[in-house]
Amino acid sequence: MSPREILRCLFDAAIAAADPALCVPPHLPPDDGGRLIVIGAGKASAAMARAVEDHWSGPLDGLVVTRYGHGVPCERIEIVEAAHPVPDAAGEAAAARILGKISGLTATDRVLALISGGGSALLAAPAAGVTLAEKRALTAALLRSGASIGEINCVRKHLSAIKGGRLAATAWPAPVLTLAISDVPGDDSAVIASGPTVADPTTADDALKVLDFYGIAISEALRARLATGELETPKPGDPRLAKSEFRLVASPRQMLEAAAGEARRLGITPLILGDAIEGEAREVGKALAGMAVSCGRHGFPAEKPCVLLSGGETTVTLKGEGRGGRNTEFLLGLALALDGAPGIHALAADTDGIDGSEDNAGAFVGPDSLPLARELGLDIRQALAINDAWGYFSALGDLLVTGPTRTNVNDFRAILIGLE
Repeated sequence: MSPREILRCLFDAAIAAADPALCVPPHLPPDDGGRLIVIGAGKASAAMARAVEDHWSGPLDGLVVTRYGHGVPCERIEIVEAAHPVPDAAGEAAAARILGKISGLTATDRVLALISGGGSALLAAPAAGVTLAEKRALTAALLRSGASIGEINCVRKHLSAIKGGRLAATAWPAPVLTLAISDVPGDDSAVIASGPTVADPTTADDALKVLDFYGIAISEALRARLATGELETPKPGDPRLAKSEFRLVASPRQMLEAAAGEARRLGITPLILGDAIEGEAREVGKALAGMAVSCGRHGFPAEKPCVLLSGGETTVTLKGEGRGGRNTEFLLGLALALDGAPGIHALAADTDGIDGSEDNAGAFVGPDSLPLARELGLDIRQALAINDAWGYFSALGDLLVTGPTRTNVNDFRAILIGLE
C-alpha cells in the first residue's frame, strides 16, 4: 500500500467507529411499545434517526434537522435540511417546529434527542426580540474571528430560544434522553450543539466578554439585554432539567483509537497525541511538523514507521478571501514547516466530510507537495496569507473528497513517518 492509501485506510477506520448505525442502538431506551417522540439536530442526526427507526418497533414520530446534503431516507421520523455553519430560514422553521412538538407534554411522554456537531447552526431559534439576520451576522463574525467553538457556542446559547438547556426545559415534565455524538474538544455536553438539553454553566456576561474580546459589535439594545441577564440560560439545578439524561455514544477519542488499531494491523506504530487539540490551525501544523521530523531523525517520540494521530478543533482567523477550511489550513502550515522532509506524509480532514464550506473533507501532503507546487507557480505563503488552502490543494490534485459521512467527531489528523 502507498502512504496515501494507508492514510485513507486510517481515516476510513475512524469514520466507521462513529457510524450511527453501530453506536446509537446500544443506548436506546427499553422498547416497551410506548410512544417515543424523536427530535434532533446535527450533521449526524439523520443517520442517527435512521438507526432509531431500524431498532424501534413501538409508536414513533418526530423531526430532526441536518445539513443540506446530509439527509437519509426515514419513514416515521421527518428529516429536514438547513444551512450550516451560518443559519438560514429553513433552520429557523425546523427549530420552531421541534419546539412545537415537545410543548405541552406530560410526565408519561418520552422524548429522545439525537444531537451531534452542527446542531448549533441548524437549531436556529432566535430568542424573543433577536432576529435571524442578527444571528446570521454574529455567527459569521464569530467564525471569522478565530474564536474557539466553546466561545462561539457561549454566545449562541444566550441568543437562542432552544439552546443552553432550553429544549429540555420546554419538554418538561416529560423525561428527555439525549444521545450525542461529540465533535468538541473535551466532549463537554454543554458545548456539543450548544447543549440544548443540558444546563448551561456559562453566563450572559461571559457572552458579552467573548464579543468584546474579539471586537464584534452588537446593538445597544442587545447589549443591555445581555447585561441585565434577561437572556440568561437555565443553570445547573434548574428543576426543569431534572429528568434530562445525557449519553455520549461516539467521541473523537473512539475514532482515534480505531485508527490506531488499524495502524497496528498494518504494522505501523501509532502515537495518539490527543483528542482535544485546539489553536490556530497553521500554528498547530507547524508544531506537529517538528514532532514528525523528530520521529524521522531520532525515533522520538516514536520509532518509524509510525503515525502521529490527533483530533480536536483548530481555528482559523480569516484575513483573506480565499477558500478552504481549518484542516487544509493546518496542512499548509505543516507542509511549509516540513519543507519537503523525506518520508513524511499526512492527511487532515473533517470527519463530517466537509472541511469548512467547500466540497472536500480535507487533503493530503507528501514530500513532493512543495516541489510540485513550485513547478505550478503556487506560493504556499501567499495561500496562507489569503486563507486559500482549498485553491492550493485543488491545483495540486491533493484534495480528499468523500461526500457527507453523516457522522461528525471533529478533525482527524494523521502524519505518517518512515514510509516512502
